[in-house]
Amino acid sequence: MFHVEPEQVQIEQVGLNHLNWVRRITIGGDDATEAVLKQYIEHLKHDQDDIHFPPFLIELLHAIPSGYLEYFYLESQILARQDSGVPTRAEVVMDVERRLMERYADPHLCEKPAELMERGGAYYSTAAAALIESLWTDDGAVHVVNTRNNGAIPNLPDDVVVETPCRVGKGGATPLAVDPLAASMHGLVAQVKAYELLTIQAATTGDEQAAMLALLNNPLGPDAAHVEAVWDDIKRTNAGMLPQF
Repeated sequence: MFHVEPEQVQIEQVGLNHLNWVRRITIGGDDATEAVLKQYIEHLKHDQDDIHFPPFLIELLHAIPSGYLEYFYLESQILARQDSGVPTRAEVVMDVERRLMERYADPHLCEKPAELMERGGAYYSTAAAALIESLWTDDGAVHVVNTRNNGAIPNLPDDVVVETPCRVGKGGATPLAVDPLAASMHGLVAQVKAYELLTIQAATTGDEQAAMLALLNNPLGPDAAHVEAVWDDIKRTNAGMLPQF
């Protein structure tokens, strides 16, 4: 939007994996957050996609949510789209993976398959290569990665994994101190982190009560009237792959 080199831009993207917000942008060291949000809101007003964040949401949050937050902020629209017969994200990815495996089976393949662009991971290779460069050369560049919080986000525990800007070198990723999450962000992050921790507890101990609590704590999960049936269905569907239960 601003016709500048990427290395001039620093983005403060905070939260959890697949659950985060861009809440501050600097260009050449100058705060450009207001200008970027204004441009982004104008972009949304002309967005032709069937589902996109309403402009007023960006104004309310004063941040840009990651695309995955549409499941929380636009749940009714997502459900309506799925009910209309449009394939779910999982179904799309499974189809892409099947076609990719067919392409990779060809020993004469010598170019990047076009299907990779359908996978949703476009430009991840660029980000990964840049991260590897920092780990190898010890250049201390800032990357947004998942790492132990260690006090970087003050209102989250030190020992949880967060997604946040980190200075990266041969010693790994060192998270940069950022402001606490606003209540509008912290509430959702805390609930999802509780779901993650309960899932880990269930997986490592075989505790079925922890598994059902995890489902209940997931904002997109079942309510108490359905959680037992959902848990039974998970075990039945994944029979043989969950030996701890």
